[in-house]
Amino acid sequence: MQAHSRTSAARPDAIRSHNLGVVLADVHRAGARSRSELTRRTGLTRSTIGALVSELCALGLVVERRPDLHVRAGRPSHVVQAAPSGPYVIAISVEIDTVIVAGVGLGGRILARQDEAVPEDERSPEQVAACCADLARRVIASLPRRTRPIAVGVSVPGVVSRATGCIEIAPNLDWRDVPMPELIAERLGRSLPILVGNDADLGALAEHLRGVARDCSDLIFINGRIGVGGGVIVDGHRLHGVGGFAGEFGHMAVDPDGIVCHCGGAGCWETKIGERRLLELAGRPEAHGPIAVAETLAAADRGDPRARAAVDEVSSWMGRGLGALTNIFNPEMIVVGGTLSAVLRSRPERIRAALEATALPVAAATVTVVPPALGADATLLGAAELAFAPLLADPLRTMAAASA
Repeated sequence: MQAHSRTSAARPDAIRSHNLGVVLADVHRAGARSRSELTRRTGLTRSTIGALVSELCALGLVVERRPDLHVRAGRPSHVVQAAPSGPYVIAISVEIDTVIVAGVGLGGRILARQDEAVPEDERSPEQVAACCADLARRVIASLPRRTRPIAVGVSVPGVVSRATGCIEIAPNLDWRDVPMPELIAERLGRSLPILVGNDADLGALAEHLRGVARDCSDLIFINGRIGVGGGVIVDGHRLHGVGGFAGEFGHMAVDPDGIVCHCGGAGCWETKIGERRLLELAGRPEAHGPIAVAETLAAADRGDPRARAAVDEVSSWMGRGLGALTNIFNPEMIVVGGTLSAVLRSRPERIRAALEATALPVAAATVTVVPPALGADATLLGAAELAFAPLLADPLRTMAAASA
């Protein structure tokens, strides 16, 4: 991580604010750091680090502790870590049939969580927003009063406008043009910034910062359950597209003669590998959810012919799609989340064979396909990172606004 470059046009207060964010972001994402480590990683002087750490302590964002004096000789540097009683964010993961809400502290610690199943007849945007707000209030009430939320991050299975946070389309929820930030704000009863992002995009962010892809600069995250979405990181940067809609891999047409998708197209990838397709092929069209998928995979492993054929077909289509993405993006890693991660664990060789049959050999040779280290919490923690972004960019302004 590089310190802010000093130019003649840069104001001292802007430099200071930026450097506060640099130090806080490093502690937030990497864990406890000694002052000497922060000095080395940021390129700032020891005296500057000392002043920045003192200011972050005064803001209630970090604390310092004395190191273990028995670890090494000499005069060891004080250790800086996220303040346990510091501010937190509300992270919300809206799934097709469930809403999960958590309070997440600096450092990515989940402090409290609530979840609620959402019946099929209660999935209008207004009803889901009310559920989000209700669970958020429960989470806030369960945490000590001395702490406070500073922002809300929301993960949704749909196409989200970067400019407005409006959900342009969420095909599997049958939503269009949903102003989710406004809907939640109206029901929450608190004046908090509310940021909304695509679930797979946020899953990619979380796995890149905290999960299996921490040391990977080029990766794809696939979030596959009923729908299939994707998030892409290229050279360490999230790929958004001009409108923020990049990564809708589930609607990549792979079979012109395939069935009609919720989006209106035919033969979309998610119609070949989504949870509904797997369970339908296995003879369980009324079933749904991770438990039903796990039962189908177990039946396939026991030799049930219909279940085995279903898993094999979905695995083959998974591999073909991943091979196509490998050709397009040349990633170092593909992280497969959602219930598709269970399919990956069940049929890794079949998926790999289909990928290699589809991708160029030179691209296939350098890509690994893995399940997420953060499991089902990848999108939730990604929503938390989205909410923390303003604080990490400008701690002074964000904390001043939170205290107003």
